[in-house]
Amino acid sequence: MDKVLFFDCFAGISGDMIVGALLDLGAKEEYLYQQLSKLKLPGYSLHIEKNQRMGIWGTDFRVLLEESGNHSDHQHHSHRGFSDIASIIGESDLSQEVKMRSLDIFRRIAAAEAHVHGINPDEVHFHEVGAVDSIVDVVAALICMEDLKIKKVYASPLHLGEGFVHCAHGLLPVPAPAVLEILKGIPVYTTGLRSELVTPTGAAVISNLTEYFGPIPEMVVEAVGYGLGDKNLEIPNMLRIIRARQSSLEHLWILECNIDDMNTQYYSYLFPLLMERGALDVYLTPLMMKKNRPGNCLKVLCEEGFIDELEEILWRETSTLGVRRLQVQRRILERELVSVPTRWGPVTIKIAYHNGRLLKFAPEYEDLSRIAREADLPLREIHAQVQITAAKWLEEQGILA
Repeated sequence: MDKVLFFDCFAGISGDMIVGALLDLGAKEEYLYQQLSKLKLPGYSLHIEKNQRMGIWGTDFRVLLEESGNHSDHQHHSHRGFSDIASIIGESDLSQEVKMRSLDIFRRIAAAEAHVHGINPDEVHFHEVGAVDSIVDVVAALICMEDLKIKKVYASPLHLGEGFVHCAHGLLPVPAPAVLEILKGIPVYTTGLRSELVTPTGAAVISNLTEYFGPIPEMVVEAVGYGLGDKNLEIPNMLRIIRARQSSLEHLWILECNIDDMNTQYYSYLFPLLMERGALDVYLTPLMMKKNRPGNCLKVLCEEGFIDELEEILWRETSTLGVRRLQVQRRILERELVSVPTRWGPVTIKIAYHNGRLLKFAPEYEDLSRIAREADLPLREIHAQVQITAAKWLEEQGILA
């Protein structure tokens, strides 16, 4: 069964709430401190303690800024451009995954701010989100995710709040314009609660991590963590994250349509586009259609959250006048990619397990085709030799019994 996280954002989401909930769920404080030291960012300390909201206990995570008597130094820390933040993160000794995702998150915020204010992203001065505390919030959230070793993340629709909020640009409506830019394409709602519930940092982090927004999917709950927010609200001000096991039996959808009047060259453009936009698989089945004309049944396999976008692509890019929606179940084996040393260098091997037992393994085609071209040898010969080498290596590692 796959390990997943579900972010239950009933009170919105912010950077510090994310870190608090992940720590409450089991991410280690020692690992967080150790990794944050690689950021080489002075001027702050961390406050981490157990507390409660309306009788529910969770973890309160806050970044405390050190007081500086130098006003210009304070201004420097409070206003940073994306290039400044990119340098701080890029020059750190953090893992490539944490650095890459951190930069993606700040790039997303910069693009949203630039769109709202009508300027180039390089001209954006990060006020709230560029301060030390938000840099730490973003990086700390990704460090905790790395520690928990969970790659698949789902989230509920986001509770936005209403009213107005004071910020560096003055009094802005809630949700803030930049927040709405970041959340384009993501389901949101409000209940009339007059408070800012989703911050730009929270919006950017959750939109980067999550592959599906919607109700809690079928899963087996293992643990629950709560990250506390600062404000006193009418509801418990906290983010709830559920760690769960998800059955290998998945509930998916197939979008399908019959086509007999489209230039077949268009499929070369269509297939990669569908895969980039969330399709799990795309394939054609030859048909003999009405009026005795040959055609194809185009099928797109996807998760529920991608149905509308993929269907829109089918309307726009094909000649079909109708799309059928079919709900299906899929069961998959547990899979893992390992790098195996061979005489031609490392080759990626895909391993498949069932109930913890290795059932099959195979080298990745892209690696084999690259080696065949470079070595000027038949592909089938490369495949056979790599398969033998991989079997021996897996046996030495105790993976293949």
